[in-house]
Amino acid sequence: MSSPVLVRPAVRGATALHGGGAWRPTPYQLFGFLFWLVMSLAYWRVPLCCDAGQHAAVVERLKDDLLNPRHPMADLPGAGSPYYSPFALAQGVAARLTGLGGWEVLKLTGPLNLLVLLTGIGRFVRVLTPRPWAPVLALGAMTLLWGVERAWWSGYLNLMSMTGSLAYPSAFAIGLAFWAWALTGARARDAGAVRYVGPSGLRPVSGYAALGALYGLVLLVHPITAVAAALGAVALVAGWQRRWGPAVAGRWAVTGAVALLTAACWPYFDVFALAGDDSVDAMHRRLYLDLGGQFGLALLGLPALWLRARRTSWRDPLVLMFVLDCLVVAYGWVSGHYTYGRILGLTPVPPQFALAVELAASRPWPVWRRLLGGAAAAGACAAFLTVHAGAVVPTGFERPPDWPSYDWAARYVGPGEVVITDGYHAVHALAGYGPNLAAPAWPDASLDEGERLRRAADVRAYLDPGSTRAERAAVVRRYHARWLLLTPSQRVPEEAVVVAWSRRTGEVLARVPGTTR
Repeated sequence: MSSPVLVRPAVRGATALHGGGAWRPTPYQLFGFLFWLVMSLAYWRVPLCCDAGQHAAVVERLKDDLLNPRHPMADLPGAGSPYYSPFALAQGVAARLTGLGGWEVLKLTGPLNLLVLLTGIGRFVRVLTPRPWAPVLALGAMTLLWGVERAWWSGYLNLMSMTGSLAYPSAFAIGLAFWAWALTGARARDAGAVRYVGPSGLRPVSGYAALGALYGLVLLVHPITAVAAALGAVALVAGWQRRWGPAVAGRWAVTGAVALLTAACWPYFDVFALAGDDSVDAMHRRLYLDLGGQFGLALLGLPALWLRARRTSWRDPLVLMFVLDCLVVAYGWVSGHYTYGRILGLTPVPPQFALAVELAASRPWPVWRRLLGGAAAAGACAAFLTVHAGAVVPTGFERPPDWPSYDWAARYVGPGEVVITDGYHAVHALAGYGPNLAAPAWPDASLDEGERLRRAADVRAYLDPGSTRAERAAVVRRYHARWLLLTPSQRVPEEAVVVAWSRRTGEVLARVPGTTR
């Protein structure tokens, strides 16, 4: 049996004579660095909001106990919570080593996630085309060409949404997905500047196993992003893998098997049990509202997709990827499993990247390409001025959400102590400082959804102006509560003692008696 051989590209020009030249940054390295710098500063400028409190709470619980973390928001066991992913575990380890709190770790995580995302985009686009400006245009299209209405959700990496979601597991998982697609595409089309190939022209099976581990990591970090990642992998293999046989099929089977095995071996939760969980479907129905306003500008890439299909075939990976994504999104709507709509964050990528590749072609341009480029530039300007400018321009445009901080309350409430509150901002943010809530804000596989809803009903009953002291005392004993956090419109119960209040929101923190466990 012959041994593997090393295949290298030909060296031409001055490099062939002198063995190399002075390093110069590529357009993407230059503009990618500038983008990373500007977006990191913008991310640090904007107060964390929305889901950030949940993720900060996860870090706090792991900081307290890496092996057996409690429920992210309640005084309950946390076994089975999908929030305890490898990504979160790394954050928890960082928090323990540095002594930083959950919010501080999230602030540091954002630029790191952005670095993974940017390098993944660059690597994937280089697999699609050698045109040097294509990654720059792909980054611009991915962050701007969405719509003229704000699209703000975890996993929506447009310019405005990035200011709030860069630290989320979804951002890290999407960055890993781009890396996985790049490696998958390189193997499917047998590309690469330097590669080891065996006598059959195939890469060693170990590389396919490592790729499977990467897909398994994406599945553990953010399961719904893994759906889009798997669709992309299918599109790349089906589109570019021309030579099939038992050996080829076996190598791709290794990738899939290792991905599933990696996910199955994770001890904190069963990721496959989430497939039948419909507890969050109702809240995701909003994803399907105003699709035209939020995603309409991405359709500017459809002509580029059509050109790719015409030049090659319907098997073009970007064409296949877009069709598969649309089918899954449609399934989510028809079936009522609206959570599948979460892949809408990656559904625009195929037309956006196809447009970028087309507009990165060398000049002179034919008339149709000039028209396409003009339309894309106009769309990007419209999106920036109507939606995204406030992300990076301090004044004059609509800014990202500006949520209040609850460090004023956290100074009094100890880690793990239970707070009764139903204020919108408080139930989303307070647990990120270490306290627990009587009623968690979000569904979680580690807590029966019926029990979470019963807890929410008890909190409403406690805060009802018509409640009696005995009824309130029963709720306090049931959840071992020590504190109340009340909105300005809610009265302070006669038995509670006011400890602090917020000048910004008017919320009141009060201590309640009778909470000895």
